[in-house]
Amino acid sequence: MEEDPDTYRILRLRAEILELGSAIRQLQREGLDDATAQLLITRKRAQLDHLMKASSAVPPP
Repeated sequence: MEEDPDTYRILRLRAEILELGSAIRQLQREGLDDATAQLLITRKRAQLDHLMKASSAVPPP
């Protein structure tokens, strides 16, 4: 069975968001600047939100 490309993208984005969240917490613990990681995680969340809305609007085949 072939997996839906949107499902794969959603799973990949969720994994990236989890990794970024972990990186942000580590940067904060070490007292380092996390602005770039914060911006990236915001963009990834927006991409995920857009993809989730787009995939729910398309009925399954």
